[in-house]
Amino acid sequence: MKVLANGYYAFYDLHRPTYHAYATAHLSPEEAQIAVANVFALVAENWTSIVTEQHPARWAWTQHTRTVARRSGHIPTRVQDACLLHDRLHLTVKQISTTTGQDPAAVTTLLAAGDRSDPAPGQRPRVRLRSNPAPTSAASDNVRPVGDK
Repeated sequence: MKVLANGYYAFYDLHRPTYHAYATAHLSPEEAQIAVANVFALVAENWTSIVTEQHPARWAWTQHTRTVARRSGHIPTRVQDACLLHDRLHLTVKQISTTTGQDPAAVTTLLAAGDRSDPAPGQRPRVRLRSNPAPTSAASDNVRPVGDK
């Protein structure tokens, strides 16, 4: 039983900050605290079955987003959730993948879909950053192909 307890606390320590930030983005601070407490109580109650899931983080994240949606009265899409986690909460693709239990490729696809979509009413358009910006002309003048001397 001690291994399960340690595993739960590791899961809690890893995910609670992001769960709380996500809930706070949708709810008042008090409601967010309640939502996070409720989902981790649910995870604790079901820990032995959750760890047998193929993606325990996905199971818990689904419960969390449902809880937040129910409390807020708004059901965001997976694209909106990915964009929120990336753009507002500044998580990397890998961090989003770890939190939501989705493959990094799926997260990247959701973010790309967010880049192509129009912003929700009252929201600014997503900032589209290139992952590998092209070098400026001054920088490229000093770059030689590999093997050139």
